[in-house]
Amino acid sequence: MPELPDIAAYLSALEPRIVRRTLKNVRLGNPFLLRTVSPPLAEFEGRAVKSLRRIGKRICMGFDNEHWLVLHLMIAGRLHWKRAGAKLGGRNALAAFDFADGTLVLTEAGSKRRASLHLFENEEQMQSVDPGGVDVFALDLAGFREAITAENRTLKRALTDPRILSGIGNAYSDEILHAAQLSPVQLTKRLTMEQSERLFDAARSTLQLWIERLVTEAKDKFPEHVTAFRDGMAVHGRFGKPCPRCGHPVQRIRYADNETNYCAFCQTGGKVLADRGLSRLLGDDWPRTLDELEALQRK
Repeated sequence: MPELPDIAAYLSALEPRIVRRTLKNVRLGNPFLLRTVSPPLAEFEGRAVKSLRRIGKRICMGFDNEHWLVLHLMIAGRLHWKRAGAKLGGRNALAAFDFADGTLVLTEAGSKRRASLHLFENEEQMQSVDPGGVDVFALDLAGFREAITAENRTLKRALTDPRILSGIGNAYSDEILHAAQLSPVQLTKRLTMEQSERLFDAARSTLQLWIERLVTEAKDKFPEHVTAFRDGMAVHGRFGKPCPRCGHPVQRIRYADNETNYCAFCQTGGKVLADRGLSRLLGDDWPRTLDELEALQRK
């Protein structure tokens, strides 16, 4: 699932291509992508994109008539920049947004259709999709600690819960926890001040590192191949490979449709976390699917 650094790269690549440009036409390859019908899609055609914004893992486009278009790519949704008027072909092609200089195409791999397109009349309505998580770059240490300790959760859940923190998912939570040398199953209420500071610093530095790297890459070419498994990651997607800090093999925990990667030597005091034991621990702390996790809203 595209997370904060990936969305930042998309926004960086889209800004020179569509901001202050007129959306000529929208072609839907799958009508189920569109989750709202008011205002009608036709009211966006012939209007110029005025601004781009991120809400969590969503891409928001503001238009010169104050309407907003919000894309949520979910797990397998991806954006592609094609020549103007590019054909919308193949079962994975969900929508095309036509501009004079190119066409933005949304695809989604697999058979499940999780990606969504929402339309809103104004900014106030658009904010209704915000699950409530705070931006780690907008917090100081005290605010970060208050956010993640409001409920007693595992660190993995606290980092990825969209009601707590904004834009962090499975991949970058693994990288953050490895950088902080903390166990994914440690409970937030048991964090010492020193551990909280390590986690806060790791969250900001890890996300900033990948934002800068991916945004830089997006300047040369549109990010066509967004993936959760990137060269240079320390533990995510690296099960069995050596930890870059200590050289011990990276371990994994699987629960529902999720996988957590970690280094036992660096993060859990040498203890390998059993899948079965973690499943019991996370029974009430982790939604059974990523869809359920993304659907969470702050009450």
